[in-house]
Order: sequence, then C-alpha cells, then structure tokens
Amino acid sequence: MIKRIGFLLMMITLLQACGGGEATNEEQAGLTPGKGGVYFGGTLKLNEVEYFKTLYPLNITEVTGHRTITQIYEGLVGFVQKDLSIEPVLAESWDISEDGKTYTFHIRKGVTFHDDPCFPGGKGRAITANDFKYCFDRACYYNPANNQGYTFAIDVIKGAQEYFDATKEGNVDPNGVSGVSVIDDYTLQIELIKPFSAFLSRLALPWSNLYPKEAVEKYGAEMRTHTVGTGPFTIKALKEDQVIFLEKNKNYWGKDEFGNQLPYLDLVKISFINDNKKQLEQFEKGELDMVYRIPLEAKDNIVDIDDNLLGKYQQYQLQARPVLAIQYYGFLNVDPVFKSKEVRQAFCYAIDREKICDFTLKGTGFPANYGIIPPGTGSYDATRVNGYKFNPEKAQELMAKAGYKNGEGFPSLTLQINSGGKRNESVAEAVEKMLEENLNIDIEIARMPFAQHTEAVESAKFQFWRLGWVADYPDPENFLTLFDLNWYQPDLSIKSYKNSFRYKSEEFDQYFKAALATTDEEERNILYAKADQVVIDDAVCLPIFYDKDYRLVQPDVKNFYQNAMEYRNAKDVYFVPEN
Repeated sequence: MIKRIGFLLMMITLLQACGGGEATNEEQAGLTPGKGGVYFGGTLKLNEVEYFKTLYPLNITEVTGHRTITQIYEGLVGFVQKDLSIEPVLAESWDISEDGKTYTFHIRKGVTFHDDPCFPGGKGRAITANDFKYCFDRACYYNPANNQGYTFAIDVIKGAQEYFDATKEGNVDPNGVSGVSVIDDYTLQIELIKPFSAFLSRLALPWSNLYPKEAVEKYGAEMRTHTVGTGPFTIKALKEDQVIFLEKNKNYWGKDEFGNQLPYLDLVKISFINDNKKQLEQFEKGELDMVYRIPLEAKDNIVDIDDNLLGKYQQYQLQARPVLAIQYYGFLNVDPVFKSKEVRQAFCYAIDREKICDFTLKGTGFPANYGIIPPGTGSYDATRVNGYKFNPEKAQELMAKAGYKNGEGFPSLTLQINSGGKRNESVAEAVEKMLEENLNIDIEIARMPFAQHTEAVESAKFQFWRLGWVADYPDPENFLTLFDLNWYQPDLSIKSYKNSFRYKSEEFDQYFKAALATTDEEERNILYAKADQVVIDDAVCLPIFYDKDYRLVQPDVKNFYQNAMEYRNAKDVYFVPEN
C-alpha cells in the first residue's frame, strides 16, 4: 500500500493549501475489508481536461460540471453506471397511470441533506416531497442568465410552459407548476402533457437534482461552487482551475447488497490537466487512477488494431467502446454568411471524414456519414439517414451557386474551438486545411477555455464553432432536441443553450413532434429518422465524427464501469489491495 499511503500524505498537504484541514489517522491507514469482498478507503484520482463552468444544477451545460455534480447531487431516479438503466434513488418506488401521463413517486424516508451552515446548527435536515416541488418550480422559472433547467420540463410536464411564460412577465403563481403536486410529505405526483417514454431518463438529468431552499437563500450565486445535496460525496476543498477534493458523506443513505454503507471511497480528487499527454504521464506514475481519451500520438504504442494493450500498458485495465456522442462544427444559421444553405452544404461536402478518423483520430472516432443521431442509440437505425460523403466537386458547385465561385468574395472566417486536451486542435487543423484546399477560403482557428467557449456559443458570439453532444440519456430525442423549434431564440441578446444554431424549420418540427406523440417504437424511430434527415439536408451544422472512447484504469480499481455516455458515479467504486 506504499503508493496509496504516499499519495494520501501528499494530499494532506494539498488539502491544507486549499483550506481543507488535516486528514484523520483512519484516512492514512489504507484499505479496510467490508462484506462481500469490497474494501473501504482510498482516494480515487481523476482528471478533466477542461474546468467546469458551474456546479449549480440548473445551469449545467457541459460534461465536466455534469460528471462532478453526479457525485454530490441526486434526483428521484438515476442511471446505473454499468448499463445506463434507470434505478430508484431518492424515490424508492413509483407508479404510472394506465394512460402513461401521471407518475406518483414515493420518496425515500430518512434521507438528509449534507450538513451545512445553511441549516440550524449546521446539521442537514430530512428531505420531503416539498423540496422536490420547490426545485421543479425553480427549474421552470424564467431566468436565462442562470437557468437552463427548464429545457427538461417545458415540453413534457403539465403547466411548466405556462409557469415559465408567467414568470417571464413577472407574474409568479404561488402554486408553482400545476402538474407537480405534493400529496403528502413523502409522495410527489407529476402530470405529463402526454405520454413520454423517456420521462424517467429526463428525471435522471442534473436539472432535476434536489437541493434545499435554505442553500438558495443563503448562498444565491455562490451555489456555483457551494454545493448542498444528498449525494455520496461533499466538497472538501476546491481551488479554482486546479483541483477539487470530494470527501465521503458519512451520513449517506445508500447501502450495497451486502449491507455495506456507501460510498466505499474516502475521497475523490479531480484535477484539471489540460493536456492528454501530461494526463497519461500522471497515470503512469500512479498519480491518476483513470485516463479518459488516450493521447492520439501515443495510441499506436498503447493498443494494437484489435484493441489489445501493448508492452508496459498490459498491466492496466483497458475500456474501449463506441459512445453516444457526435462531434460537429456549428453554424450560426442567422449569420449573413451562413444564412445560405448552399454555403453550409458546401462545407459539409468539403471535408474528408474517413481521412480525419483514420489519420488524425487514429481510430478513436467513426465518420459521421449518417445523421446527428449516432449509431447504437437505443433501437434506432442510424443508416436510414443519408449523410455527407466527401465530394469536393459538389462543394465547389454549391459555393459557386451561393455566389462564391472559387472562393472569390468569401470573407475570412474564424473557427472557434476549445482545446479539449489537444484532440480538438488536431481535428480543427485538419478541417481548416481541407476547407482552404477544397473551397479556396481562409480559416483562422481561435481557442478559448471551455466554460467561456460554451457561454459564447449560447450567446451567439460566434458564427462558426466546435462543439459536441454526448447523450444525456440513450434516446434519439435527446439529440434532435438541439433543433427543436421550442428552443428557437431569434433574439441574439438572449442565451440559447440547446438550439445555439438559431435554426427554425417547420418541417423538422412536424416530424419531431409527431415522433414524440407516437407510442409505437418502430414508427417513432422512422419519424425521428425523417426529422434527422431534414437537419442533415439543411446542413444546420457540420457533422464530423461519432466518438469511440478509450479509458485506461489502474489494476486495483473495481466497479468503475465504462458506458456509452461516459456517465460516472463513484459511490460504487472501490480499491483492492495491491499484490
């Protein structure tokens, strides 16, 4: 146990530097066996290549914040990390009416919020159904500066749109959202506008997480980093742009099948090294327990063509799989340049996705030759959609049709990206070269930290940008909602989280809404494909590739499963003693 004890001693110093206090003797003692072959103790050391924008549930719009608050906050239901199935969390059970429109949740008793100064005596109080009512009402309250939560409820929950519209006009109904009702302290009822098959999955999103009114009243905007939830971990120390330490919630309600108190870990450390090569170096030194996305330049030294580990890397666990994610470049569809569908289509034809995936990504992605919805999303058949294949001649014809023959008169463009651990730069440089060679136009690449990048995209500050979408839940609707007419915002001074393209299509909306109203799964998938084809034909964005993720995990880490959404929950993770 020399490695882990040594790290804990180093961590104590870092915690003191971050104002975290001293570790206990128990924390330095190594691992303690529990029932069923698990072990208690240890620190799970993770890294993110981008710093989070916020840890406030209602304004989560990026993956780093999402993956972090999963350890801190909980909702009625959640995803099982291993297979993304839905599991009961703060609701121990629920009933669904025969018409599929009324959900009655039975709240788990004995669950308390984290201890925090916002409560009398600093002791976290028990949760009730009234807390959920409070949070659902806040999620549907109009506040574009600090609330993206409404997007999970407005088109589904009865009265959500009406409450949102009323608060937008300054009228606050004290009864809140009409479709969310408290039956008693431990029973919550939610009425839907119409049956919606993915409703429980939506409830597993961060925006429906539970937090107390007392924290909102005491901390306000400080909830960006001051978290009060019910989850397995709480923030021990946080140093902006550098590190977060999450410590075990000793009052956590959860237990495993053997009766062991969860979580098993003492601490989770999340660092922010914005370089995949440095991240791998830290992993090889034992200073990280998992590497997410191995460096492209090192891939051929780590795995062979069949994804077998090579050389010194054979000592580690390899996790590799296609994931439900698409990487694309967005066009601001109302921009003077990108108002032209021919220009957008020309860009889509001008890049060689096969070459990017083979040579730039080295097999860590698949060409986005279909639609926006990645292959493997539930029962959906992505091959129904005809995407863009590399065709520079067609691209040049379209540019000429748009009035820019041989690129003449076309303005210089800036492609705005975030670094993304260098992968995004490599792809951007390849795309830049292809657009310049095949369309005879000038492209400049500009870089920005991810939090500021997404903020600017949502605020329509860019005309051409890099972004990706990782599924919030494994359903085609989750990808197509990016183009939903409900989220079309013509006022560029108002943020638009989902439809940041500012795209409007009645044809798309017709297919999409019909799919949402269809209970037959096959018929719904056909309608989704038709909606996806409209997006592709309109070239709303430039699809590049679907992701394949590689993770290296230290050999003593157990229960840290990979899944198709890179959803992470450390409550079930534990270490085994090293040989």
